This record gives sequence, structure tokens and C-alpha cells, in this order.
Amino acid sequence: MATWNASSPTASPCSSRRRTKAPARRPSSESPPPRKMKSMAEIMAKSVRVVVQEEEDEDEDEDSYGDVACEKCGSGEGDDELLLCDKCDKGFHMKCLRPIVVRVPIGPWLCVDCSDQRPVRRLSQKKILHFFRIEKQTDRTDKSDLSQETRKPRRRSCSLTVKKRRRKLLPLVPSDDPERRLTQMGTLATALTALGIKYIDGLNYVPGMAPRSANQSKFEKGGMQVLSKEDLETLEQCQAMCRRGECPPLVVVFDPLEGYTVEADGPIKDLTFIAEYTGDVDYLKNREKDDCDSIMTLLLSEDPSKTLVICPDKYGNISRFINGINNHNPVAKKKQNCKCVRYSIKGECRVLLVATRDISKGERLYYDYNGYEHEYPTHHFL
Repeated sequence: MATWNASSPTASPCSSRRRTKAPARRPSSESPPPRKMKSMAEIMAKSVRVVVQEEEDEDEDEDSYGDVACEKCGSGEGDDELLLCDKCDKGFHMKCLRPIVVRVPIGPWLCVDCSDQRPVRRLSQKKILHFFRIEKQTDRTDKSDLSQETRKPRRRSCSLTVKKRRRKLLPLVPSDDPERRLTQMGTLATALTALGIKYIDGLNYVPGMAPRSANQSKFEKGGMQVLSKEDLETLEQCQAMCRRGECPPLVVVFDPLEGYTVEADGPIKDLTFIAEYTGDVDYLKNREKDDCDSIMTLLLSEDPSKTLVICPDKYGNISRFINGINNHNPVAKKKQNCKCVRYSIKGECRVLLVATRDISKGERLYYDYNGYEHEYPTHHFL
């Protein structure tokens, strides 16, 4: 029988000889000495006060930008509206820039001289006429002949019965001064150019949107009022006047709260035709998530999928800049001086803007967005 040797290299781990203590660690001369921590007083004594340095920098900035004035008007007032170019450090008021800057830009901003953008300059007379496609007048006799043709013959009433007089649309009365009319059209052209909108004097039908065949007044829910023959003649007369450059006495101005808005540049009588609401015609279902703030209802159909709207985000005229009222505020309701009326004209739906009372010079134009549906939220309107 074989015996087990404890000194054998193949000894079993179940040996009776076991270690009870770990071998003592030998001191090493290469180990680093223990680190000595600095006290907080020593750290604070050697630290630099950054806050004091920032305050000094702010004082230097205030001294360097304290005398900055607008390069356009020369005034240094309105610090909250004064923009500084990040390249040349020149100041510009947001209202003095062309186009006008509505909001403070986010991030770096460069002036016109330091950027590659071309400034929007004042349009010349030739460019204004070309912008609105105004017909040139070769002879004054043509204008007099046209006015005689549009003049309606007087009819003698033979009936003795008394009838209620129907109110008729009145044609617009343009300013007498041609230079003043160019200034009025120039304000509209500048506003349209600043927003990237092209001028159009009628409804625009674009492939991919609603076709012209969808715009039929017979599809209107409950029917639509038909424009009378006399009012149709007035509408055609006003459209011919606009093609000759005889625009309504209106100017487009910029307000820091309302944005672009329309003011009367002359007296306007009650029931005067102001403008037709123009733009791209599209289905309402395609514009439910559109961010355009000037969409106008054109046709209310029994089938909601066939309801049409006018979208003046790419094409439009001065009606796009007439603001709406807050119809939840009694004070705001008193500002309304015109209205939007939908008519059936030659079987098609059209939207006309008409004055509801006499408008004096300098008065701004307002109408109620909720003329029919009462669904447009106007709580945030001024």
C-alpha cells in the first residue's frame, strides 16, 4: 500500500499544513511619501476673483457702447430696439432697417454693409408701375372716353310706388396727385417685397391645389348672395382704375405690435369698394396645419373636404395687410370700419372688402375675421 508524502510536488490541497498569517510586507524605499493637503485658506489666498474681472469687463463694454447711435436716423434712443453689427459694431434701429426687423435676431447679426444681402431700396416710378402691371396712358382722350363709357345713362322712373332703396357699392375715389398715388403703391410694394409675396389682383389657381372648377357658388352650403349687375359694373370699373394706376387712397405702415397694417390716406365713404381678397385657392383640408395668419374662407361646402380658402402667403394684394379685430372685446369692436362679403360673381365665389362707415384720413382699417363661421380665435388680437 502506497503512502502519501507531504513534500511531494503533487500534494493534495487537503493538506494538514495551512497558512494562518499573511507574510509581512517588506518596507520599500521607492514608495512616495504621504501627500500633504492644502488648507482652504491657502487655496483662497492664491485664487483669482473672476467676478471682479467680469464686472470690470462689463464696465468697459458699457463705456465703449454707451455712445452708439443708429447709422440711419442718428439717434441713440431705444436701446432695446438698437441692433449692433457683430462685425463692424455699428448700431441700427430695427425700424430704420429695410426691410424692417420685427424681432431681435437670434445669434450673430450682420448689417447690410457686412453681409451679402442687398438692401430693399425705395422703388422707382418705373419699377412701381411694372410691379403692379399698370397700363400706360398714351392720350388723355382715352381716359375721358373710358369715363364716358362707364357713365350710365339716367333712367326715368315711371312707377309711382315707393320702394325701399337698396344700398349700392360705391367706386373708390383715388388721390388726385399722381405722385401721392405712387407713394401709396410704393408702400404696398415694399411690404409685399419684404414678406416675399408677389402681387396679384385676382384669385390664383395652382396645379396641386384646388382647381378652378371646384370654385362654384352652387356648392355653397345654404346658397350665396349674387352680386347685382350694378355692383358688378362698379367692381369692373374699380378694377380698370387699378390697372391704370388709380389705386384706393391707402398706405401700408408698420406697427411694432400689429405688424404691417393699412391706413386711409384720404377720406373713404361708407359702402366704398376697397379691394378684393386675392391669393392662392386651396382646400381647407390641405391648410389645417398651415401657419399662415391671413387665410380667408372662400367656399363653405356641405362636404367639408370641398371647402375652399384663400391663402395669401405667396400671392396677394393690400387686403392681406388689413387686420382683424378682437370680437371678444367691446372696445375693439368699435374699431371695425369694413367687412368681408362673399358674393357669387358669374357663378364663382369671390370675397370683397367694403367699408361699413365713413373712414377719415389716418384711420386704420379693421374688419371681423369671424364674419361667417365664428370659429377663428381672435382672443389675442389687439
